[in-house]
Amino acid sequence: MSETLTARATFAFLAGVLRPIMNALMSKDWVGLEKLPEGGFIAVPNHCTELDPVAVGHMLYSNKRPPHFLAKAGLFDVPVFGKLLRSCKQIPVERTGVGANGSLTVAQEVVDGGGSIVIFPEGTLTRDPDLWPMKGKTGAARLALQTGVPVVPIAQWGAHEVFPRYGKRLHVFPRKTSRVLVGDPVDLSEFQGQPMDKATLAAATEKIMDAITVLLEELRGEKAPEERWDPAQHGQSAHGRVGDRGENQRATKPGATE
Repeated sequence: MSETLTARATFAFLAGVLRPIMNALMSKDWVGLEKLPEGGFIAVPNHCTELDPVAVGHMLYSNKRPPHFLAKAGLFDVPVFGKLLRSCKQIPVERTGVGANGSLTVAQEVVDGGGSIVIFPEGTLTRDPDLWPMKGKTGAARLALQTGVPVVPIAQWGAHEVFPRYGKRLHVFPRKTSRVLVGDPVDLSEFQGQPMDKATLAAATEKIMDAITVLLEELRGEKAPEERWDPAQHGQSAHGRVGDRGENQRATKPGATE
């Protein structure tokens, strides 16, 4: 997408502030960057910590793919910060109702114009106690099927060591590594032409989450649990912070691993 002069200036300002900080905090091990499409695409990373948007945005911007995030609408009400978000055309998201549909409409305009949209398909930080991708939301799949643009899975690991999930301070020393693995676009052709119903979107979302999980397994050198974490099955809310409820339940489930 051809960014406006204001958007380019805002991106440059934010990059000028954040990139030196990220470079100081973390070394870079970014693999598969050649798989980032030249035109519009939807990037779908896993989500472990509040620092993830900065880590993913750092990678994309450094590769000349300015990121457009779907971000909580409340962030746009924060003085100064909200203005910066709007200036570089980040997309406010209302969790429910007409606002949510409007967010997807704006996102479609961005990808139709050749821009990159970043959607964390889990919708919030993973509730999985071992930080594996949990059950995904259908927004990324819906947008992909509506627009036909590539969905690029991204596994990232390391930002949580600098700022742990729900953390209160940065862990600066020793210096950590931002590890990113970009995968091939997810093949969603089997869902094209099907009704955009709950079953289709759920199946497409599961395929997206599978692709992210396989990449994260490669990054971590471990196998993910056979059963993906579902917050609803553990009495956890879909959004917001959670405590330690349910974090030891996996070991009691059939076929589960510690």
